[in-house]
Amino acid sequence: MAIDSALSSPPAPPACEKHAKALQFIEEMTRNCDAVQEKVLAEILSQNAETEYLSRFGLGGSTDRDMFKSKVPVVTYEDLQPEIQRIANGDRSPILSAHPISEFLTSSGTSAGERKLMPTIEEELDRRQLLYSLLMPVMNLYVPGLDKGKGLYFLFVKAETKTPGGLLARPVLTSYYNSKQFKTRPYDPYMVYTSPNEAILCVDSFQSMYAQMLCGLYMREEVLRMGAVFASGLVRAIRFLQLNCQQLAHDISTGTLNPKITNPSIRECMSKILKPNPELSEFITKECSGENWECIITRIWPNTKYLDVIVTGAMAQYIPTLDYYSGGLPKLCTMYASSECYFGLNLKPVCEPSEVSYTIMPMMAYFEFLPHPAPTLSRDSPPRLVDLADVEEGKEYELIVTTYAGLCRYRVGDILRVTGFHNSAPQFQFVRRKNVLLSIDSDKTDESELQKAVENASILLREFNTSVVEYTSYSDTKSIPGHYVIYWELMVKDPANPPTDEVLNSCCLAMEESLNSVYRQGRVADNSIGPLEIRVVKNGTFEELMDYAISRGASINQYKVPRCVSFTPITELLDSRAVSTHFSPAAPHWTAERRRTA
Repeated sequence: MAIDSALSSPPAPPACEKHAKALQFIEEMTRNCDAVQEKVLAEILSQNAETEYLSRFGLGGSTDRDMFKSKVPVVTYEDLQPEIQRIANGDRSPILSAHPISEFLTSSGTSAGERKLMPTIEEELDRRQLLYSLLMPVMNLYVPGLDKGKGLYFLFVKAETKTPGGLLARPVLTSYYNSKQFKTRPYDPYMVYTSPNEAILCVDSFQSMYAQMLCGLYMREEVLRMGAVFASGLVRAIRFLQLNCQQLAHDISTGTLNPKITNPSIRECMSKILKPNPELSEFITKECSGENWECIITRIWPNTKYLDVIVTGAMAQYIPTLDYYSGGLPKLCTMYASSECYFGLNLKPVCEPSEVSYTIMPMMAYFEFLPHPAPTLSRDSPPRLVDLADVEEGKEYELIVTTYAGLCRYRVGDILRVTGFHNSAPQFQFVRRKNVLLSIDSDKTDESELQKAVENASILLREFNTSVVEYTSYSDTKSIPGHYVIYWELMVKDPANPPTDEVLNSCCLAMEESLNSVYRQGRVADNSIGPLEIRVVKNGTFEELMDYAISRGASINQYKVPRCVSFTPITELLDSRAVSTHFSPAAPHWTAERRRTA
């Protein structure tokens, strides 16, 4: 069955008994959504009853849902930071969880510029593996025959650190790829990757990408699906092919491996794959040497049925680029997860990106929802949160989660819209991250962080008697890798002594130094973010921006300069007023160091 017809066709029957059982499990969980949630909360409260955190609120071991809601407050990361820091510093007493904290999963940066540390326990790996095991049974209903080929997935691990108390701190996918659940996973014909584990687990991003791309080229006719975690990662892989196609073709022609690949594990595993293939080498050279990269994915990997990438939220900006590279192949978003918790699945994966909805699986954690926009939060008058089974279609909510690892009523920061139900389980569309302005890859920059970065960079302008009058920004993903663009309108009080190009370039670097560690890692280690750019615009540009907004119905009394813009006519207006452009002259400081104590 062609994937295009799957968009309007009923799903096929399960491919095998194992898939049928997985699909039956999904039905059972979603049919009894509220009962499953009540059982999950009781398990969490019972398991963690003696923890210091829960004992603080006088539950007395009760697993009653109403008592839990009335006594335990809704919290942010900053509220839990003292407890998390104690664990990170080596306190092994049951603070948040009765089970030992096995490691920390690093999430996006805080306003202080450090990654968040999400506590996790060993059994969570099994829970994540359970959700992964449901993906292909669902997918095969819509795209049969995936056991007849392989997946070319660009998967990477990132730098690990250790806390002062000796616990690992690393991204959630790095944790999963390094786990026995992934490394010693049983053979499954529906989950065969072209990339060997040795390439995925290499922390050097160039060597890892090179080996994965080389394997993908050798097995090009076996590839039925292609993907990365985020759309940005797949775009970056195609750009990598563009930059390294000659050396890759040379390796294929000679059956030898690029000497830049020094990792012993990669060299050993690639020695079993590499063999001279001049015909393939000539084909790669021909396809990649020209200027036209339209449909390059289907030209090189002709049997690819779909792209498996996240293209919701901030990643939607990459859809036109992926369409160009793939000739409009379907882009499937299969799973919704974060460092705090894995949430759910897209049960109708073959749909347009704008229609992607995730069904939260009720056995993963206990979920509550804060209506959005939210009322003012106070510990004295806690907000009325809605249970998973009680959300209303069409309404937006902020996701609140209580996990087995000890997060209680934790504000994840995701804004979701209810689009419907599967049995009694609601389906959600991811709307956006709360307060996030800019994002290129896994980075997330909010308004306060951008403001602080502008203030720090502005210090360099003082000796020129110059200040930033107004600013706005946008995430430019036309370049590869994408980068932040900041528009500045300057007040130069001494026209005879304006800031030099060198100083304005230094302002770009000063802004980057002020951004969080996730951003800086993307710039320095992952090469997933390009140098920050400042575009200086003519005086009066932001007044024109206000005039344009008012002409479109904005209130002159309530108008505020948007700190991030994406509407094409506005970016075109700003670009038409640009008088100079400046880029960061160097990479910002970033190292995978041990964390200091608080």
